Amino acid sequence: MVSGDRTMAKDYDVVVVGCGIAGLAAAASAVEGGARVVVLERSPRGERGGNSRYTEAYLRMSSETEVSPDFESGLEANAGGYLDPELVKSVLKAPDQWPPLLRSLSFADPELVSHFARAVPEAIAWLKKFGVRFEFFPTQFLTQATPRLLPAGGGLAIVEALAEFAEGQGVTFYYETAARELLLGAKGEVIGVRAHSRAEGPIDFRGQVILASGGFEGNPEMLTQYLGPGAHFLRPVARGGLYNKGEGIRMALAVGAAPAGEFGNFHAEPIDPRSGASEPSVMIFPYGILVNRLGERFVDEGSDLVDRTYEEVTRAIWRQPQGIAYCVCDSKVKGIPAYSRAIRTDQPAVEADSLKTLAERLGIRIATFEETVRRYNAAIQPGPFSPLTIDGKRTQGLTPPKTNWALPLDKPPFFSYPMICSVVFTFGGVKVNTRAQVINSDGDIIPGLYASGEVVGMYYGSYLGSTSVLKALVFGRLAGVTASSSRHLAGTPSSLRS
Repeated sequence: MVSGDRTMAKDYDVVVVGCGIAGLAAAASAVEGGARVVVLERSPRGERGGNSRYTEAYLRMSSETEVSPDFESGLEANAGGYLDPELVKSVLKAPDQWPPLLRSLSFADPELVSHFARAVPEAIAWLKKFGVRFEFFPTQFLTQATPRLLPAGGGLAIVEALAEFAEGQGVTFYYETAARELLLGAKGEVIGVRAHSRAEGPIDFRGQVILASGGFEGNPEMLTQYLGPGAHFLRPVARGGLYNKGEGIRMALAVGAAPAGEFGNFHAEPIDPRSGASEPSVMIFPYGILVNRLGERFVDEGSDLVDRTYEEVTRAIWRQPQGIAYCVCDSKVKGIPAYSRAIRTDQPAVEADSLKTLAERLGIRIATFEETVRRYNAAIQPGPFSPLTIDGKRTQGLTPPKTNWALPLDKPPFFSYPMICSVVFTFGGVKVNTRAQVINSDGDIIPGLYASGEVVGMYYGSYLGSTSVLKALVFGRLAGVTASSSRHLAGTPSSLRS
């Protein structure tokens, strides 16, 4: 602290920044380890939990004791860009023999991915101690490549269960309190965080710091900085994302943390912009067509199972004029079993008895739209329609093609939902090791600093669905365990703490 600074100071063993699943898993595991813990949360108590509060918390698991077969391979397939193959050969050695440069590179290394996968079942068993139950509930994906395990009550159930335990164990919570700056000791170690409380003003919370404050989906300046023009058309998938301003990532980078994850990318989901509900997604597009404001198709709506393609389709929507598109179907779609399960918006469809009237109500170019539908209908090939499996019912000679579920639009009434691209979470963050310790740009541990959840950069290219909640849970728990055990090591050289 600067001489003469009258900022109030409070001492703890562990300071957790963020109160979603990542932060609460860290707080709960740290207090289990005997640490004195404080949690800082930007939101009021009634809105605590960030994105975690609103998610259904899909989990990519075959059972409560095993992740899906593609868990590791899926993460490794999108683990980074074109890395130097000679350097990457070093990952075959033991981690303590890796060159420091390799430890700091922006990629999800195999050791981290494998450790993540192995830690999932134990983390699920740990959550069950707090009364969280899991079942294979139906999801919004009418076609899917892998099953999803869900907690009964969604992410909110996990948030409340962990928060109740933490409160009962004496963890202190500061709501409407935002972290601003990491505090450093004489040797560059992290010794706390400076925050601002709405009620008490500036406070220095001293102790080891676990950053679990989410990504930057709630910060238009950072979205524009990293995602570029058009970011102002994006919107967080749920209100909890508005609290994620990216300070945790910025604070870590400011003290030398190695960046990781693809900063220019994010997990996308299609939502109805008319709705103020949480995650008002529309996943019915494989059975109709998507057109932009010009009345033109722009993407293959049925290239694969919907849980594999919705992110790619959503990003294509973002690239359209004004970042919006319209899903158009006819009345045949309403005969698909449980079709309404794929529609989460609370707003009614725009309906009409003719294509012209529908275009007028949507505000799109009438003549172009009618020609788009005519050409689409004419290109559809004969063959059986199977809505719940890949059916190969496709178009021919059409650009872009439609590979599956190509139904003609010929049975009124027609109906449509507007769709925009929402940011579920951003990919960019910082590098951590298997103990959730933050790594600096030289490949060394930053003593006293840990990260979890969206602050941990792991995703590149396409998101492997239903792994983000597990990432928050696993690395939050790792951070809490490591920090609570490391609190006894004050004064120990950082080289001995890894």
